[in-house]
Amino acid sequence: MLESIKSPKDLQGLTIEQLTELSSEIRQFLITKVSQTGGHLGPNLGVVELTIAIHRTFDSPKDVILFDTGHQSYVHKILTGRADKFDRLRQRDGIAGYPNRGESEHDVIENSHASTALSWGDGISRGFSITEQSERHVVVVVGDGALTGGMSWEALNNIASAKNRNLVIVVNDNERSYSPTIGGLATYLATLRVTRGYERFLDWGKEILAHTPIVGTPIYETLHGMKKGIKDIVAPQGMFEDLGLKCVGPIDGHDVVAMERALEQAKEFGEPVLVHVITEKGRGHLPAVADEAEKFHAVGVVDPETGTPLSKSSTNWTNIFSEELLAVGRERKDIVAITAAMLGPTGLDKFQAEFPERTIDVGIAEQHAVTSAAGLAFAGLHPVVGLYSTFLNRAIDQVLLDVALHKAGVTFVLDRAGITGDDGPSHHGIWDLALTGIVPTMRVAAPRDGARLRETLREALEVNDAPTAVRFPKGAVQADIPAFERRDGIDVLYRGESADVLLISIGALAAIAVEAASQAYREGVGVTVIDPRWVKPLPTSLITMAQRYKSVVVLEDGIKHGGIASSISELFREAGLNVAIHSIGVPLEFIEHSKRTEILEDLGITAQKISRDIVSWNSTVEEMQFPEHENVDRKQNR
Repeated sequence: MLESIKSPKDLQGLTIEQLTELSSEIRQFLITKVSQTGGHLGPNLGVVELTIAIHRTFDSPKDVILFDTGHQSYVHKILTGRADKFDRLRQRDGIAGYPNRGESEHDVIENSHASTALSWGDGISRGFSITEQSERHVVVVVGDGALTGGMSWEALNNIASAKNRNLVIVVNDNERSYSPTIGGLATYLATLRVTRGYERFLDWGKEILAHTPIVGTPIYETLHGMKKGIKDIVAPQGMFEDLGLKCVGPIDGHDVVAMERALEQAKEFGEPVLVHVITEKGRGHLPAVADEAEKFHAVGVVDPETGTPLSKSSTNWTNIFSEELLAVGRERKDIVAITAAMLGPTGLDKFQAEFPERTIDVGIAEQHAVTSAAGLAFAGLHPVVGLYSTFLNRAIDQVLLDVALHKAGVTFVLDRAGITGDDGPSHHGIWDLALTGIVPTMRVAAPRDGARLRETLREALEVNDAPTAVRFPKGAVQADIPAFERRDGIDVLYRGESADVLLISIGALAAIAVEAASQAYREGVGVTVIDPRWVKPLPTSLITMAQRYKSVVVLEDGIKHGGIASSISELFREAGLNVAIHSIGVPLEFIEHSKRTEILEDLGITAQKISRDIVSWNSTVEEMQFPEHENVDRKQNR
């Protein structure tokens, strides 16, 4: 069946038996392919029938289908003709792990941060109404986890106030986002799950009363007028209906027939309708269903039968942070941990297991997490906010005005900083250095190895009158890089024989920097490599150190515009130091998905390329400082 599906139109005319067979084939296809490449397996196994029903009911791309966050879009990609590209899922020259406009006219939202799709849906459906495209529908698929984000409710508030729009909101309720969905919303949706009899009750009542002589019809009409009151008893969906939204469900999201019936009703209503769908994350794959923590939300390369990782495990940055925070938590009762629906991915699960009363999961609500942390600090605690670097972008206003302005001692631990690789533009952690650089009083550490991560984390936790941040990349930790000496807080990692170039290495790029210096030495250029450890505020001793060198090179894994090199340039300029500064980092552009090593190579962040650049820049400086014949003599005498 699957081989015959090249576009959504191929779904039309299939029998129930064929749809069941197709669903089974898609699940097996996903298990096989995603096990080989890694990716979001669990979310997609849970939306097979739902996605089929949506594409059979609506006419994409004329009708716009939006996936919030987008990690549940694999089935959508299969049904829109991209099954043959899954061998290179999330790899160079392959398809993205999220919707991508460059791949298909069926894809709209490329941003894979949660809770945005309802606002997109509001804008697109409003636009269709204004431009008199009344024949076009908008479908928004949003998970229950994404509904914990405040932006979703801002959108719902606006959607409910505007009628005469063809907008269908499908709430995919699988009780999970990355981690189990938490909070009052989770409790509310759980109530809905156990009251699936509402629609059957209403249909039964209508049927019975319609056949009751004389009084039947008046009674039915009276009850229908009291519908909201009845529904709040039988299936209390008042939260959504009080906003003014028509609600349908809960519907079994694995029953294509039931799904199509509900979607058709919603489609014909002519106003915004919310369809509540119950699905099982990881459905059809026993290892995923058995994974209580995350339901195989995202996996690496695994055995397709058992789900066991095939790559050798090694110590990674997240594990080191997790262990050290747990150790500090045992020493200090004032340490509390906060995360935004990512306990496991950020390494806070171990802390929660030992200190559940000191661990707070706020759901996908980074803004709330940051301001709540400010409140915890006011109460005498020291909060540790564990986030992916890219998700701090969503709460920079709160960092600036709720934490820094109020001199709150809050430590932000930014995982996945720098180039992350296969998740694409919206997951690279390349903005945090530039963003935190504009926050007054904030202190930022970029440890180069595991030992420095432990060290700077403890140093950060000693600061109780200002925010701190400790950033580190995704993946395995390389061997510790010892320093020859520590001078005014700056570690000297490699000392060149001549004072040609001062290479300032930021964070985990230190190993590349040291190798580049070694290669440059073989070309006759003396390079000294230093690691400031704390990059905000910059140590003023950098000025004294840089005075000895002909040029300075700054190596960082964030955007160059407004990054550390920019800050160092400003520091030197204010000190009146006239020295050439070269910046190696990430350009001001969106970086597509690929392996981290491939992206770094593209950006010139390799030891070989950096060494060549250093030698070239140094030659330019020498040409400017010495006559041509003297320069030749100097090179020959080396």
